[in-house]
Amino acid sequence: MAQALPPIPIEAPIGALLRAWRQRRRRSQLDLALDAEVSQRHLSFVESGRAAPSRAMVLRLAAQLEVPLREQNALLLAAGFAPPHAERPLDDPGMAAARGAVELILAAQVPNPALAVDRHWHLVAANAAVAPLLAGVAARLLAPPVNVMRLALHPAGLAPRIANLAEWRAHLLERLRRQVAASADPVLAALLAELAALEAPDGAGGPHQPGGILVPLELETAEGRLSLISTTTVFGTPAEVTLSELAIESFYPADAATAERLRRLVPPIA
Repeated sequence: MAQALPPIPIEAPIGALLRAWRQRRRRSQLDLALDAEVSQRHLSFVESGRAAPSRAMVLRLAAQLEVPLREQNALLLAAGFAPPHAERPLDDPGMAAARGAVELILAAQVPNPALAVDRHWHLVAANAAVAPLLAGVAARLLAPPVNVMRLALHPAGLAPRIANLAEWRAHLLERLRRQVAASADPVLAALLAELAALEAPDGAGGPHQPGGILVPLELETAEGRLSLISTTTVFGTPAEVTLSELAIESFYPADAATAERLRRLVPPIA
């Protein structure tokens, strides 16, 4: 069994925070010091609290440790510096360009389903092709904030209609595990524990056919089974926290029959 990753302490001194991130990334002091072009002795003093890092050093170490923007802000605050990365809701006037880009991407996918999610997999926006796929989902799972992972794997959600549930569930849980490891986010860790504890309903389908190049989502609908392959789109150079945590999940037909069924499921725009 893999060794549990150390948690990131809350409201800890900058040295303890840097040490926790270094340990989480499984880096030695020497390894990190060489890559960040600082002396191991100085890094050791910073971690122990015997030396205070400069703003530039905090950012350099954070970059080497691949610390997310939200947590970079926390590191700088702990070191006594103002956080450099703004955090604004997507409906903020200053986010109009980003919001427009998201809406454009989602609309362009129709009749293929596409949705935008935040760092905790809460639904931010969806195009017109998503709603027809949610028939039969319990109302409580559709009450805001809608968690897309819970919606997919909960017995009252899409799970009973996912023909390859065992395979799709394993794919989603592994994706969550990677996110927890990368972000140290306690909310994601709790979501992972919750979903991992759910039992797959009887009759869940078997694995994807051997020789396939992607894991599809095999979803039963009123028009028949859809075989969908997914892609994830993120902003390439975000300097703002909300944008850095936003992802657009798009689903495309894996075969001609699915493409035709999607066209029938999504009413044409008048």
